[in-house]
Amino acid sequence: MVILNATGVVSPSEGDRPIVALSGQRVLWASSFRLLTLLMFALQSEMRSRLGWAVVRAIYDGLPDFQRARLEGMGFGPFLRLEELAPDVALIQALKERWDPECHAFLFPWGHMVPTLEDVVRITGLRVDGQAVTGTTYTSYQEPVERLLGLEVRGERSSLVQRTALQASLGVASARRQTGEGLAEHMERMTDDARAAMTEEEGEAADRDLRRFLTLVIGKLILGTRGDPVSCRCFPLLEDLSSVGNYAWGAALLAHLFDSLGTSSRVTGVAGFFPLLQVWAYYHLPSLGRGVARRRGAVPLLQRWRFCRDERSLRRQVTMIHDAMDTIPFGHVQWTPYVGEDDATQPWVERGRPYFGRDIWLHCYNTVVLLHHRLVARTLGLHQAVVEFPTRQRSWERPGRSFRGIQQVTDWTVQVREQLDDWEQRGKEVVSEAASDEDYYRAYARRYGAQVYRGTRRPLDPEGRIASLEGVLHSTIQQRDDLQAVVDQLRGELERAQQMVGGASSSREDPGRSVLEGQLAAATARAEDALAQLREREQELRTALARTTALETEMAELHLRPEAAEATRWRQEAEAAARWQQDAEEAVRLRAEAGDLRTQLGEERHRSDMLRSEMRGLERALALVGRSRSVTSRSGIPSGSAGHYLTGSSGQRRNEEEERRRRERALEGSETGPRAMDPPSPRPPEGTGESG
Repeated sequence: MVILNATGVVSPSEGDRPIVALSGQRVLWASSFRLLTLLMFALQSEMRSRLGWAVVRAIYDGLPDFQRARLEGMGFGPFLRLEELAPDVALIQALKERWDPECHAFLFPWGHMVPTLEDVVRITGLRVDGQAVTGTTYTSYQEPVERLLGLEVRGERSSLVQRTALQASLGVASARRQTGEGLAEHMERMTDDARAAMTEEEGEAADRDLRRFLTLVIGKLILGTRGDPVSCRCFPLLEDLSSVGNYAWGAALLAHLFDSLGTSSRVTGVAGFFPLLQVWAYYHLPSLGRGVARRRGAVPLLQRWRFCRDERSLRRQVTMIHDAMDTIPFGHVQWTPYVGEDDATQPWVERGRPYFGRDIWLHCYNTVVLLHHRLVARTLGLHQAVVEFPTRQRSWERPGRSFRGIQQVTDWTVQVREQLDDWEQRGKEVVSEAASDEDYYRAYARRYGAQVYRGTRRPLDPEGRIASLEGVLHSTIQQRDDLQAVVDQLRGELERAQQMVGGASSSREDPGRSVLEGQLAAATARAEDALAQLREREQELRTALARTTALETEMAELHLRPEAAEATRWRQEAEAAARWQQDAEEAVRLRAEAGDLRTQLGEERHRSDMLRSEMRGLERALALVGRSRSVTSRSGIPSGSAGHYLTGSSGQRRNEEEERRRRERALEGSETGPRAMDPPSPRPPEGTGESG
C-alpha cells in the first residue's frame, strides 16, 4: 500500500518491500498494484480531482427544480449536464509543449492552430456573447464571502476558499468513495446528501445555496486552478444573481485557458477546463486517433466523445503524439470540422455567431489576451494570407498572472478600457484575399524554423525547409483539385452547349456557331492548360521535396558525425579514466595486501624471536644438564637419572608457558649456584656395578 504524507514523501505500510532507493533517506515503497496505479494514473487522477466534475454533477442533480430552472436561464444548463470525460493527459501535455505564448496559438508543421470562440460554444455549450467577465479585483474577499456565502477565505489577503468547506456547505462533506461502493451508488449518495442540505423554497437561503454552487462551478470547472482551493475573484459578479447570465463565461474560459497554456512546459497539466482542448484536438486532428466517437448527434459536442485509454507510459505517449503531429499529412488536418452541423439544436451557437471569425480581446478580470483569429483564417474556409506574426511588446498585452489575492485594488474596466471597447464592438472581422497558402507557408518557415517540430524529426529540418516545401506542395495540390473541379464543370457546360446547337460536328461547320459555345471552349482550354501546368509544378515540387529531404538528412548526418567523433573521444577518455580507476583500485588492493604481508611478517618475526629465545633457553638447559652430569659422575649418581631429567624437561617445553617458567628456574639456578640434587641412591653391591 502506498501512503503519501503531507510532505509528499512516500512511506511504507506493513508487508511492503522497498523497490527503488532514492538519495538520502527517501525510499519508495509500494506493492505492485498500487505502484502501477501511481505511475499510470497519477496525473489523470490529479486532473480529475482538480476539476471535481463528479461532485459538481451530483450537487446539480440534488438541486431543487426551481434552482435548476434558474441555472438554465443563466445559460449554464447545457454545460452542467455534460458527462465527465476521462482526461487525456498525454495529449494535453503535448499540446501545451507546442503552445506559443507570444501569439497565443499552437505551432504545427502546417501552421498556426488555436481554439476559437466557435469551438468553445459548440464543445461546452457556454455562451460567448454578452458582457465581458471583468470588474474590480480586491486585496481581500473576506467580507463578501462571509456575508453572502457564510464561509471564510484562506487568509486575510486571499481570494481562495477551501474546496472542502464549500462542498460541505452544499451537503457533500466527503467526496471519497466508500469501501465496496460502486460509481452509481457513490453518485446517488452524494446527490442525496446535497438534496437534504438544500433549501426547498425560494428566498435568501436559496440564493445563498445558488451562490455557493456557482462559486464551485466557476472556480473549480470554468476557471479552475491547479491547487485544491477554489478561486472567488469572480464572486462580485454573483452578488446580483439576475445578471449572472449576461456574462460571456465561455470567453472567460478561453482567456483563462490561454493564460494557463502560457506557463512553463515543465509544469505538467493545464489549469482551467482542459476537456475543451481534448475534444478540440479530436475534431481538428482525427489522425491522432486519441478519441472514440459515441452518441451521434448529442450536443454540446463534448458528449460525443470518450477517451481511448492508452496503457503506455506518459512520456512514451507524449513522444509518440509529437512524432505523429510532425508527420501528419497536411491534407488530414480538419480546418472546418463543424460543416454540416444542425445548429437548430444548439441555440447557444446562434447567439454566439456574431463573435465568430474575429480578432477580439478576451477578458477574465486581470487576464486579458488577444484571440489572433487572423492566424487561422483557414477555419473560416479562406486561404491563409501572410500576416504579421504577433510578438509580446506591449506591457498591457498580458496585464497579470492568475490572480492570487495580493494585488492592489484594481478596476480592470478602467485599466484595460481599450481592450474592453474592442470586446463591446465585437472585435475585427477576419478577411483574406489570398489565392493560396504558399506565401504564408514560406513566411511561417522563415519565422519558426524547427520550432514547428517537437518529435524526432526536428534535427532533420533545422530551418523548416521541408515543412515549407510540404506546405507549398499541399497548397499546389489544393489548387490542382480546385482547378480540376472547374475543368470538369466547364466540360459539362461545353457538352450541354454543343448539344443545344446540334452537336459538336455541326457547330464546327456552321460559321454562325454559338458564341457561348466558343467562350466555353476557350475557357475550358485555358483551364486545362493551367491544370497541366499545376500538375507539372506539383511533380517539380515533389522532386524538390525529395531532394531537400535527402539533403537535409545528409546534412544532419554530417552534423552528427563530429558529435559522434566527439562522443567516441569522450568514450575513449571515459574508458581510460575507468582503466585508471581500475589501476588505482588495484594499487589500493595491492597496498592493502602489502600491509597484510607486513603484518604477517611482523608476526613471523615475533615467532622467530620466540623460537630463538626458546633455543637459547634450551642451550642454557643443556649446559646445566652437562654440568649436572659431571657433578653426578663425580657424586656417583646414575646416568639414567640425568636422562630422565632431560626427557621430562623436553616434554614440558611443548607448552610455551611452562617452558618459560622452567627457563626462569634454570636461569635462577645458574645465578645462585649449583642446583640442589636429590639424595644419592644406595650404592649397589660390589661386583654388580661398573668397574672402576
